Amino acid sequence: PTEDLYQKYFEENVLNKDFIVSLANENGTDITGQYTGWVFKLFKNTYFDGPMTAIKNGVTYTGTWACNEDYGKLTIIINQPTIPGEMVFINRPWRFTKKELPVMELAPWGSAAPTVLHMQRL
Repeated sequence: PTEDLYQKYFEENVLNKDFIVSLANENGTDITGQYTGWVFKLFKNTYFDGPMTAIKNGVTYTGTWACNEDYGKLTIIINQPTIPGEMVFINRPWRFTKKELPVMELAPWGSAAPTVLHMQRL
């Protein structure tokens, strides 16, 4: 089934891989520079959710990620130990606009705002 292909692809290409923010644009304002030095990694609990980390300068922040069944939606929440200011933009439900790895191209779920997030696999 197609679902199994999505799961296999996600597991092999996204989970346990290092990602950086290669583009962050909030309502037309380029905020990519706020993410210099951050490395994000998603880990597996099930095929549709799990823990994740955001690391900068040796400090690890933890949170969770979750996808819907067709991997059209990716929800990111970084919240421990305390939330760094730049994670406010990252922490939300995203929809995939392109899944051509090594770059995940995302836009806010349920919004037409000109806001984009590109996460590139290292």
